[in-house]
Parts: sequence; C-alpha cells; structure tokens
Amino acid sequence: VTGASFVVFNGALKTSSGFLAKSSIVEDGLMVQITPETMESLRQALREQKNFKVACGKMDAGDLKEYVDICWVENEEKTNKG
Repeated sequence: VTGASFVVFNGALKTSSGFLAKSSIVEDGLMVQITPETMESLRQALREQKNFKVACGKMDAGDLKEYVDICWVENEEKTNKG
C-alpha cells in the first residue's frame, strides 16, 4: 500500500512496450502509465463512479504483483481531507 498526495494517469503507454501498465513514485505522488484503451475504460468508470483496477507489469508475466485500485467510498470521514 502506498500513500500519495496526488495521482497522475498518463494514457500514452504503447501496447508494443510489453507492459499492461507501469506505476512509479514521482515526488510525493504516483504516476500510472496506461494504454489509451485502458485510459478510456478508466474515464468511463470515473464517470459512472465505479471502482477500477489497473494491473501493472509485463504482459507475459504470469503472476502480477502490483495493482492500482481506484475505489469509491461511502464514508468520507476516513479519507484524506487535503
């Protein structure tokens, strides 16, 4: 689990890169590089206020170890006030 002050979603990852998605810590935030198709799915999920999961890692890796989860919560008191 990683806490971050901000999240950047970059939809310019090429399918030919061999990655489903990449995530990296940038300053005190998180940058997630995704394909244009995943970006469109993410945008649709955000519009519909649905949870979304981005699997990060190589396409040919059998056991993915990293995910970026976007979750909507009911109780806002437990979220970051900033």
